[in-house]
Amino acid sequence: MHPALIWQAVCGALLVSAASPTRTQAKRSAPPSKFVTTQGPHFMVNGSKFDFVGTNAYWLAALNSEEDIDHTLGNISAKGIKVVRTWAFNDVTTIPENGTWFQLIANGTTTINNGTNGLQKLDAVVRLAEKHGLLLHFSLTNNWNPLPLVDNSTSGVSLSARDVTNGTNNTLPRNFLSNDYGGMDVYVREFAPNQMHDGFYTNETILSKFMNYTTQVVSRYVDSPAIFAWEIANDPRCNSSVASSPTCTTTTITQFHSTVAQHISTVDPNHLVASGTQGFFCADCTKLFPRVVPPPQTSPAPNSRRAAAPKPLTRRSIIQERKEAFKKTRQLQKRTGSETGGIRIRGRWVSTETRRQSADDQGVGSAFDGSQGVDSEDIINIPEIGFGTFQLFPDQNSYGVDDPSLPAFNNTLNQGLDWIRRQADLGKLFGKPVSLTGFGLVTQANAPFFVPFNETQAPFGSDSSSNQTQQPFGVTDAQQNDAYTQWLEAGLSNGLQGMVQYQWSQANLTTAVGTVVSPTVSGTGVSPTVTGTGLSPNDGYAINSIGADPLVNTIQQAAQQFGADSN
Repeated sequence: MHPALIWQAVCGALLVSAASPTRTQAKRSAPPSKFVTTQGPHFMVNGSKFDFVGTNAYWLAALNSEEDIDHTLGNISAKGIKVVRTWAFNDVTTIPENGTWFQLIANGTTTINNGTNGLQKLDAVVRLAEKHGLLLHFSLTNNWNPLPLVDNSTSGVSLSARDVTNGTNNTLPRNFLSNDYGGMDVYVREFAPNQMHDGFYTNETILSKFMNYTTQVVSRYVDSPAIFAWEIANDPRCNSSVASSPTCTTTTITQFHSTVAQHISTVDPNHLVASGTQGFFCADCTKLFPRVVPPPQTSPAPNSRRAAAPKPLTRRSIIQERKEAFKKTRQLQKRTGSETGGIRIRGRWVSTETRRQSADDQGVGSAFDGSQGVDSEDIINIPEIGFGTFQLFPDQNSYGVDDPSLPAFNNTLNQGLDWIRRQADLGKLFGKPVSLTGFGLVTQANAPFFVPFNETQAPFGSDSSSNQTQQPFGVTDAQQNDAYTQWLEAGLSNGLQGMVQYQWSQANLTTAVGTVVSPTVSGTGVSPTVTGTGLSPNDGYAINSIGADPLVNTIQQAAQQFGADSN
């Protein structure tokens, strides 16, 4: 079915809160505000419900001129997109000769850069977002910051060393990759004595330094209506570029979120706070913020039926649902005699577990057993957390167990649909909005430029020294468009309040040597369908924003439908 016809057939439904409002929600149910607030399971702006489709442009503040930022945001707005997710951090260990940086972390201290190549660049992003009527979802740090010569070396290598050996693609300009803006492990390498990743969540010195940076940025935009929300971190979990300790658990990550969310809300009471995790679950785990079961609701009217309310996840319910889904697939195949082929999706680049799975866990999978250190049911119920967040990157994470009777693409598509439904159910269970903050699939055309979030090399690039250069990797353009269309439709029909595509691509940008947009970039590029000079970074997920890409039209149609559902 044509995407336009699909969107015409989709209609939204109001969600009924299944949980009592927290003190934070009660405060945000007050009179209309120019800031984004929440009212039960809905985002609200100026008294109206606000559902949206957004995009990611992590590199926005690293562009070489305000004109480029203006140009990019103008093009995004023209497609009906309402929210842009981007990095509000840019940590360095030595001051670079060129380009943007926000914070120096070195010699046992931190220094904020308030100059024209520092936070003034972020000021320009905020000012120009206001100009174009866009909202900014600002992330305050990153889980990923791989430095191969540091993290994988037993010899005494300088912490500022950068691996530029053949195949690493670290000949790329600084800030080209989303994991090259500093983040948690920069703090860990500088301030944690044992240099374990989860020290970022528990070390008092690190927390103090991170809180200081957070205060400097958050307080800067307290009164700006262009801020959609503060995201504590991109993809926080126990494991990262630096190894985690055996003591890191879901409660470690949940407690960290509570501490930071309280701090941000104190500094800035006007804007929402969210997590930024992948949305992993921990079925049957003990909670720091257990759900209060609401009293029974009034019986439905005669001859009417009330939809069953979502329930907390359990290992038993997950396995049972999965068995039933597999059974339905086999029955359908027997009736229709259908069995379609598919393109193999190579996955699980960075989703290694932080503990060995027991035999009892293997039927659930790493997205549900707590091995990532994330319990979304616990995090969303933190009073200062305004809404739930999750991500969907099947090339790099596992979100279920493959049905052996289906080809790889069908499993990828179906697991994405199931992941979206479960996250929407989470919002209904706790009476808060939920937003998909990043989703993407690598196409065969983009495969040479794909760099996993915890890597520095493109494993399918022309200069790769790895043995993973066999083709094809990824999906076709048509499959990507099909998956995005169905995922967006599922988000709308299941009641998600926001869906943010990863990532935007922009052409005709100003180039400067040694910056994120350099005159020439060795060892990488963008999809062949994107032409011209001065191109924005592409880590394998960029779409063609010039206008010829059907995927851009799909995103635009989805934005229109989500906007219509808000009215």
